Amino acid sequence: MRRRKTSTQNKNQDALLDEITRLKQQVHQLQLERDILTKANELIKKDMGISVLTLKNREKTQIADALKEIYSVAELLCVLKLARSCYFYHKASQRLNDKYAEIRIAMAKIFEGNYRCYGYRRLHATLRENKLCISEKVVRRLMTEEQLVVKRARQRRYSSYCGEIGPAPENLLARNFRSCSPNEKWLTDIAEFHLPAGKVYLSPVIDCFDGKVVSWSIGTRPDAKLVNCMLDDALDTLRENEKPVIHSDRGGHYRWPGWLDRINASGLKRSMSRKGCSSDNAACEGFFGRVKNEMYYGRNWASTTQEEFICFLDRYIRWYNEKRIKLSLGAMSPVKYRQHLGITT
Repeated sequence: MRRRKTSTQNKNQDALLDEITRLKQQVHQLQLERDILTKANELIKKDMGISVLTLKNREKTQIADALKEIYSVAELLCVLKLARSCYFYHKASQRLNDKYAEIRIAMAKIFEGNYRCYGYRRLHATLRENKLCISEKVVRRLMTEEQLVVKRARQRRYSSYCGEIGPAPENLLARNFRSCSPNEKWLTDIAEFHLPAGKVYLSPVIDCFDGKVVSWSIGTRPDAKLVNCMLDDALDTLRENEKPVIHSDRGGHYRWPGWLDRINASGLKRSMSRKGCSSDNAACEGFFGRVKNEMYYGRNWASTTQEEFICFLDRYIRWYNEKRIKLSLGAMSPVKYRQHLGITT
């Protein structure tokens, strides 16, 4: 009885925290809109009742520059209804003597086209690939000047642990997440995303060889169907002689009969983290951190439905596999890296 009461209290507390977060976002949005109108009145002598839609792109650029010390450029452009390419075009026209004007525009396009998550190293590598050769030091300076800032935020992680409901296998990986070839070591876990419309859960299989997401399932409930579908899709990618070790935490999803039947039938080897030791699955936790920092945090999901978010997350993972470069892979994505090595899996 006491456990049921505590669970109810936790749910109520989560609901209150979500409501507080939503209200703070609304206040921030209203303050931003007010500051834009105030700045338009100061700089362009527009009446406070004017709509931002009637402003010229050059005027919108002027307002965004005046407020970028307080707000991020991304949210300013969103409220001003100004395309990022237009913004940097007008900035470049204001700096005709700037030898980096072309590079600034290219940097902004790369940054925006890759979920605003590229730091100066990956941005530098992409510029070099496009035959724009400047030093990393200059890239860092230009990123600061253009407000190309990678968002960083933290949120409590989802835990599927529900007590010891059966014997747990040994930790076969022992934090050794390196692999010499694909499909030797797999990692899995579940990540939770809080949206105003509800919660969404991601269950992937990560290959230790290059970090490729072998398979993934996304749903609104962290149930057995979520992890079983993911495992079925991952098993379909294996060749006959491939029997990877699959490592997880001690969550109940990885001890239920459906999961165990699939593991035994396919000949995979189970491995589990120690109790309360998330670092035993650090590589998978790192993947979740990148996903949330790059496509989830720093965005306003107030008007997004669960179905729309699922589609957005699915597109992100495909981009992660096919286009997102990793410096550890020679500035290539996992798919391009395998193609470079002649691996067809």
